[in-house]
Order: sequence, then structure tokens, then C-alpha cells
Amino acid sequence: MWLKPATSVVVATAIPNLVLFSVDRLDLVMYTMAGSLCALYGHNLPYARRARTVVRVVLGMLAGLAVSLVTASLTDSVAVLIAVGALLAAGQKLLCDATRIGPPGPVIFSFVSSASLFAPQRLGQVPGHLALTLGAGAVSWLVTVAGPALIRRQGPERQATARALNAAAAYAAEPGHRTRRATVTAVHAAWQTLLAAGRPTPVRRALERLVVHAEATLSAGAPIAAGGAGGPAAGTGSPAADPAVGIGSPATDPALLRAWAVRTRGRGPVPTPPAAPGTAAELFGIDAERAVLRPAAAGADRRALLRRLGPGSPLLPVAARTLVGCALAGSLSAAAGVGRPYWAIVTAASLYQANVTLSWNRTLQRTLGNLLGVLVFAAVLPVTRTGPPALIGCCLFFSFAAEALITRNYWLGSVAVTPMALLVLEYAGSHPAGELIGDRVLDTVIGAGVGFLAAVLVTNRRAAGRVESALAAAELARLHAVQTLAAPRSTRAALDAARHRLTGSLVELREADDAAAGEWWQRALPQEEVLAAEQAGHRTLAATATRQGLIAPAPENGAV
Repeated sequence: MWLKPATSVVVATAIPNLVLFSVDRLDLVMYTMAGSLCALYGHNLPYARRARTVVRVVLGMLAGLAVSLVTASLTDSVAVLIAVGALLAAGQKLLCDATRIGPPGPVIFSFVSSASLFAPQRLGQVPGHLALTLGAGAVSWLVTVAGPALIRRQGPERQATARALNAAAAYAAEPGHRTRRATVTAVHAAWQTLLAAGRPTPVRRALERLVVHAEATLSAGAPIAAGGAGGPAAGTGSPAADPAVGIGSPATDPALLRAWAVRTRGRGPVPTPPAAPGTAAELFGIDAERAVLRPAAAGADRRALLRRLGPGSPLLPVAARTLVGCALAGSLSAAAGVGRPYWAIVTAASLYQANVTLSWNRTLQRTLGNLLGVLVFAAVLPVTRTGPPALIGCCLFFSFAAEALITRNYWLGSVAVTPMALLVLEYAGSHPAGELIGDRVLDTVIGAGVGFLAAVLVTNRRAAGRVESALAAAELARLHAVQTLAAPRSTRAALDAARHRLTGSLVELREADDAAAGEWWQRALPQEEVLAAEQAGHRTLAATATRQGLIAPAPENGAV
């Protein structure tokens, strides 16, 4: 996926930059850059949902920038600016985690709002600067939504399906708990994408058939108990293979699954594999589920968002870490003599991941990448000062390189991010190179050190509670699936809804357990219960797939 966000941000940045260059106002690039960076978001979503998501990203960027510019125009107090920057970073972290916006997460918002706090500003300039951001944000929307949708209408759905097929191929080649979890997650994501994409076109219907095959791989290798659906649902009995999917079938052929993934990701026709057992019944059920879920989806999303933001949410301690870490990093940097300590705030804000262990890894990567990035900046600075075209070209190059590298290795991406961020300051006028480099090195060291210290001091003891809640939800979902299986007249829509609910609960359980496992200073985690719940859930999923294979096929174009 790196090519699309990398290309999008280059195009979304180049258009406003060239317009400002043509009117000799490159000093305003910082404000258009805020809107251009919105082109980094939403690339894993179907276009209907991506259109709404990017609009929200632009509005969120505009809101954070407005607070920063108004604050900068009203006060010169460094302490106040640092406090506002820390509050904004914490709020942006909380909202991005709660909405699950996906990469690059809150760091872009924090970079824009923190840098704007320390830019010279008058209150009368704020509306015009916000208008520039809004205009560049509109360009980002066109680049990330309108353009790709015209060229490749089912691009996101094809990518999600290809990822599910590749995960299934990995599981078929090397069955195990890790590959099974990855396949369950990828298949769940593919169904979510297809359900959110809109009406079932012929291409989407073909993609749904491929996802059915990916699910059949799980069923083929699942530890299903003998004795019918009731046995595996209850988690008792001896392991056996799913009789609906035989060894040597397409669902168990890794090479064939990978070949389908390659063709699915490409621009040619979607592969049309032989029908897996129960394909027609499952697609009929998917149509029924789509019709039932669509009216209730908005309300369910709002309730889920409120739960993540409400009291007791495990996201609140991580937001508190961000607040404390950014405030301390900015204050210490200012005390060390840095005139505009925004990079210390950004460095601290970028460290906080789902748990302390991941935050430590990010701290090491960020520090190494930033320090090497400063050396790269020092090397290219003489070139950029030869004229505006060279400056624009270097900024576009590093924007592309950052997205191309950061998905492969975070510290490599940081090597490109650092010179890009420093070069943005050059649009407003040249600064002493030694001062820029020295301040950036000091801010990086202080931001990383103090930021991680805050992650250790502000504990997240709610992480274990999230695991317990996820365990309870997974058990309820499994029991619901068992009851649906046992009902003699269960509809296809009911079976599909039960299966998707159970899959979603297992994905949530795995995320909660992974996040809690990297925390410290908390009560013991119920690891055995988590493993047992996952195994029982997987057996029930396999039983559901088997039951659907026994249902008489319904016409695929039938009305629900």
C-alpha cells in the first residue's frame, strides 16, 4: 500500500506549492502543507467510506490548526504554547485511537498543530491561513478519493481480498496459531471492506467468492471435533478435518491462493475460482446481512466511539501519557535554550503506541532515524538554497521517500521525515543551519528520553480489564453462534451475522491481549483463558462454515 499514499501526498503537495510559487508566496507553504498531508489517510478504505473519512481528517486538521494559530496570535508565553501543544497532542491521540483512523495516526496532526504554535502569527491572518489549509485539503480529497475512484473503482476491495488470500496461503503452507490468527484478522478485514463498499457489483461478487475460499482454508485446517456442529462449537471431542473441504482442494493449495492474490491485486479480471462448498448460500446470506446492517451501522459506530472515549476506556491512560510526556519534553527543551521546542513535543507524541514495549521500540527507531535525518538535512541544505525549484523538488522527494520507507522500517522512514520537516521551515526564509541542526538534535534526545519516561511512569492498568471485557464478549459471541447453529431453521443471514460477530470478537480479543502483554505493573493476564477462548472460537467458526456448506444453494441473484 506504500505507493498510493506516497504518490498521493506528492501530488497533493505539488499542486498548492506550484500555485504559491507562481504568485511568489512560498512563505505560506506551511499552511497548505497542513491540508496536503491529509492525503496520507484512508487508503485502506473503500471509496464510499474513504470520502467521508478524508473529509473528517481535513476538518480535524483545520480545527487543530485553528486552535494553534489563534493561541499563537494571542500570546508569546512559551509555557502557554507548550501546554496547548501538549493538550492538542493528547486529544489528537485519543481521537485517532478511538476512531481507529489507521496510519499515519495522530503524529501528522501533532506535527502541524505544534509547529504552528511557534510560528509568528497575527489574529487577522488566521482566516486566510485556514482558507489555504482548507483549499489544500480539498485537493487532497480529490487526489485520494475522486481520482482513484474513477480509475479503479474496486481498488480497496481488491487489495483487502488479496491480503486475505495471502494470509490464507500462509496458513495453508504453515498451519499454526500465529498464521491462523493472521488469517482470521485478514478475512475479517476483507468482509468489513466488502460490506462497507456498497451494493454488490459483479466484481465485488467475485471478490466475495474469493474471500469465501480464504475462509474455507481456515475450515480445512481447523481442529474440528468429530460429531457434527455441536461438538466443535462446544470445544470438545478429538481433532478432525472439515469434511466439507478436502485435502488438495483449492482452499488448501498455497500456490493457487497466492496466484489468485496476485491476479486480484492487479488490474486484470478478478479470478473466478470453482465454487467452494456453500458459496451460493454464503453470498445469499451476505446480501441479507448487508441489508440488515446498513441502517444500524451509523448508530453502532457512534456507540462504539462513545465507549472508547468514555470513563474507564483503556485509551485514556495512553492519552494521559501523551499529555504528560509532551508537556515535560517541551518544558525541558525550552529550559535547555531551544527557542521553538515544538519538535520535542512532536517527538514525544510520536512514541506512544498500544503499550510500553512497543513505545520503547518506537523510541529507539525514532531517535536513530531523526539523528540520521539531521545529517541528511545538513547534506542537502546547500542544494535547497540554490532556489525555490530545488527546495520544492527536495521536499517532494523526501515526502515520497518517507511514505515509501516508513511502512518497511520506521527508522528508515524517519530519516526522510526529518529533512522534510526541516525544509518546510525554509519556505518562510533561511535560518542559520547550525541553529536548526543543533535544536533538532537536542529536541530529539529530550523528546525521546522524557517521552518514554512518561510512558513508564503513567501506567495503563486498564489494559488487563480490556482483556477481560474482550474475553466476555468473545464468549457471548461464541454462545450466540452455537445457538444459531443449533437452531434447525437458522437463516443464512443469521449464520453469517453470527460468524462475523464471532470473528470480530476474536480479532478484538487478540488486539486487547497483545496490547496488555506489553504493559508493566499490572495484574496477571488470563493467558490460558485467552488461548482457550481463541481455540473454541476457531472451532465454532469452522463448524459454522461446515453448516453453511450443508445448506442447499440459493440463487445468487435472488432477492433478500
